[in-house]
Amino acid sequence: MSILLCNNASFGYDGVEILKDINFAVGQDTYMCVIGENGAGKSTLIKGILGLIKPMSGRIETGDGLKSNEIGYLPQQTDVQRDFPASVFEVVLSGRINSLGIKPFYSKKDKVEAEKNMELMGITGLRSKCYHELSGGQQQRVLLARALCATKKLLLLDEPVAGLDPAAMDELYKLIAKINSEQGIAIIMVTHDMPAAMKYSNHILHLSHRQLYFGKTKDYVINDTGSVLNPVEKYLSRNMHKN
Repeated sequence: MSILLCNNASFGYDGVEILKDINFAVGQDTYMCVIGENGAGKSTLIKGILGLIKPMSGRIETGDGLKSNEIGYLPQQTDVQRDFPASVFEVVLSGRINSLGIKPFYSKKDKVEAEKNMELMGITGLRSKCYHELSGGQQQRVLLARALCATKKLLLLDEPVAGLDPAAMDELYKLIAKINSEQGIAIIMVTHDMPAAMKYSNHILHLSHRQLYFGKTKDYVINDTGSVLNPVEKYLSRNMHKN
């Protein structure tokens, strides 16, 4: 069963269409990388998934018990966010804000959830540290734990390894793969890192103001100019590489 379905959806602003006729489905085991050049519509799609903008046509909907406010989201960091003066625990706990409703304070359950996700991300020892004192890799682990506090089903990640050194990138990619395989949480990750996309994802969504490709990663092949190959071209390309 799909937990997120995008059916012929088009998105834009002030009546101007940015992204047209997008179709994909996300299941609980999905790890989907969204790729495309800058300005291809990736950020617009994120806003559509999060419900920040409505489709101009078509529809995007959740299923299997997932609510639109229960999607964990890790956005790209700004310099202001990197200098945020709060403890690691406070930042992670803030991911439970949608669970508060009309309650003025976090519950014991909220705090237990925060502790659990800090342990999962290997940052329990940083609990009382000030967030802005952490390394880039540590900060991303904190933000990933925060995003996990908001969901049990789907994480949306926007360039999560941007600005990290190779070692920190590798660690974070492995953590994300672990969340998908061991926690059963679907992943939608916007990325420009094609080697990582091909290594870790099981689905690719390629955008360029429209949908160039959606399907299994193993079936995704592009040519030297970045164009998606048709089935015949894929066959020829694979067999050429074998020779």
